[in-house]
Amino acid sequence: MSSQQLDTKRLSAYLADHLPNMDDSLTAEKFPGGQSNPTFKLTAGGRSYVLRRKPPGELLPSAHAVDREFRVISALQNTDVPVPRTHVLCEDESVIGSMFYVMEYMEGRILWDPVLPDAADNAERSAIYDAMNATMAALHNVDVDAVGLSDYGKPGNYFERQLARWTRQYRASETETVANMETLLTWLPANMPADDGTVSLVHGDYRLDNMMFHPTEPRVIALLDWELSTLGHPLADLANQCMAWMLPRDSSMKGLAGVDRASLGIPTDEEYIARYCERTGRTGIENWNFYLTFSLFRLAAIVQGIKKRALIGTASSQEADARANLVGPLSQLAVDLIR
Repeated sequence: MSSQQLDTKRLSAYLADHLPNMDDSLTAEKFPGGQSNPTFKLTAGGRSYVLRRKPPGELLPSAHAVDREFRVISALQNTDVPVPRTHVLCEDESVIGSMFYVMEYMEGRILWDPVLPDAADNAERSAIYDAMNATMAALHNVDVDAVGLSDYGKPGNYFERQLARWTRQYRASETETVANMETLLTWLPANMPADDGTVSLVHGDYRLDNMMFHPTEPRVIALLDWELSTLGHPLADLANQCMAWMLPRDSSMKGLAGVDRASLGIPTDEEYIARYCERTGRTGIENWNFYLTFSLFRLAAIVQGIKKRALIGTASSQEADARANLVGPLSQLAVDLIR
């Protein structure tokens, strides 16, 4: 059975011991989109849940860590960070063919386009951006010792470790030589800022469409997709979000390049960064260009992994083939930054 389907008979038998109202009526519907961990809406006994699984088959080392996702979401249950309730982690691959976990199903909005075309007005757009900012600050202000996550990442230079990790991941999934990626692989280690000792819980893929908003209010009700989370440097999340807004406005990237933000009530990067600094007690940010360049490189490396998985048939989205062609444009944006 492929990653797009679930054996609901075996699954319902397993979940009967862990969830109320679980019975033979269990149905599973795969959510559209998403390249990494296939995600399904489960319905049984008049209740709904969400299941996230590792894709079956051969995977890159350390990728698709749904057990880490489950751990961090569970740890954040009683913090200011909005997360779904978790129910069960199943590490027994014999149930559906790979590890999975089940969490609360929440009704809300996933906003895919940073222009927010469906917002009622500029005030709502502004409030949505401020809610993203507040949620990020809440995440980075979490006391990791108090929530039991002091061992959730390694000590030491986060960006050094991240660069080593994504270099390995890129090399493991490389399908041809990309000159701009080679340039970045030389520039990034040579221009890495000294470690300032700051450590926080980082999401790892902080962006608009990885959070769910209240159905009618400009309020984040759940931060989702924690696969890349770890202990690290908070500026990685901030740069990742701002980097996404640099991207072109096309069907595959949906950035804010060329958009008149003021006319839409969308803050500038400078305004967004200043508000974040206020909320986290920072006086400013040095070497900002490095963090943006690293974020573009990392996204290009992730996209290269999607391309490799598409070639071997384990990518979880039908859009994988289209997105696999973005390594060149992303690495070009990064090289333009450093030039």
